[in-house]
Amino acid sequence: MDIVNSKIIEPFKIIGDWDVQSKKLKEKYSELTDEDLKYEPGKELDLLARVEARLNKKRDEVIHIIKRGRTQGFKAF
Repeated sequence: MDIVNSKIIEPFKIIGDWDVQSKKLKEKYSELTDEDLKYEPGKELDLLARVEARLNKKRDEVIHIIKRGRTQGFKAF
């Protein structure tokens, strides 16, 4: 766990096929670019920061979107 500005940041890991998940995210959120969704193992926080900035959403919201997409296929957004 990392602590930033006295807040605990829970570890976040990409689970499943990120290529499929990122394509679905891009379909749902057309403002996202391939660069925003570029995933490198161990750099999940960088990915989250790019998506947060592009969508103008908080980290928790972005994590929720990604997790919900894994389980629901982004249909419910």
